[in-house]
Amino acid sequence: MQSELGSLFVIGTDTGIGKTHVAAHLLRGFVAAGHRAVGMKPIAAGTAPDDDDVLRLRAASNVVVPAELDSPVRLPEPLSPHLAAQRAGVAIALEPIVAACRELQRRADVVVVEGAGGFLVPLDDRPDGGLVTGADLAEALGLPVVLVVGLRLGCLNHALLTAEAVRARGLTLAGWIANRIDPDMPCADDNVAFLRRHLAAPLLADLPFHARSTP
Repeated sequence: MQSELGSLFVIGTDTGIGKTHVAAHLLRGFVAAGHRAVGMKPIAAGTAPDDDDVLRLRAASNVVVPAELDSPVRLPEPLSPHLAAQRAGVAIALEPIVAACRELQRRADVVVVEGAGGFLVPLDDRPDGGLVTGADLAEALGLPVVLVVGLRLGCLNHALLTAEAVRARGLTLAGWIANRIDPDMPCADDNVAFLRRHLAAPLLADLPFHARSTP
């Protein structure tokens, strides 16, 4: 039976802004509240065995599932997913990812899905000119979106553009999380205040600078 809590799709203003860190925080919060929670990273490119985002999500989850469900697409090179897939000789298809997510929803109360890169990251650049992006995946999943804003120079433009793109796809922006990835960013508080006024979505958390560590 599918969870009444539903699930969340975590996206970011860019790559390297702490989506995994935020997704793990969300999972730990659901677990602490007594829910069966599981993380999913549908597309993982260039993850090393000892520094693996998928392992971080599994460590924060309390539901154990097969790897083909929580990490259905693993690509060896740290490139844009469409390039990593091309070089691995595979094509990223949305249908198996959606099917895996639906199975996770049947096994857990809540699923926290972490997107790859930014919202419009290319997943499949087809020879016929067709393009599949992270936005297409988000639309296919149809989950409420949580936007991670990496606080650094340029984040205001990136955050507003991403929020606009999310809504243009007919998706719900459930909220956003400020992640202070640059401890020396000037006027960081002013940037957070600006986004609180203009993103038209609740600020769910304001996370301090965090040095990345293994699970």
